[in-house]
Amino acid sequence: MSELAADGIPVAVSLRVLKLSRQPYYRWRHQQVTQAELTEAYRANALLDAHVDDPEYGYRFLVGEAAEAGEVMCERTAWRIGRDNQWWSVFAEEARQEREASRATGPRRSREAGLLRR
Repeated sequence: MSELAADGIPVAVSLRVLKLSRQPYYRWRHQQVTQAELTEAYRANALLDAHVDDPEYGYRFLVGEAAEAGEVMCERTAWRIGRDNQWWSVFAEEARQEREASRATGPRRSREAGLLRR
């Protein structure tokens, strides 16, 4: 938006064309990163540092490591951040791959399999 304004196109016109309201735009422009997003970024950074050091541990262990680094959070928050960023324990990753492999080779329980049994 600021690039369009620098080119001489009024902000009000740009917002109208994009079907955006002015008030939320100016609120966002005043504070582009919310406090919640910033806190989550710091927590994710602490979890990643702990995960890189010990990739075999799960989120419960990483919560303690992050707390020692100064980012206190509950286990559910750590689990959600790890899930969103796909940071899995080495053991959890191996178990997931084994489950997916057994599904691919196991019996199919689909409608077509039911039709074949008839």
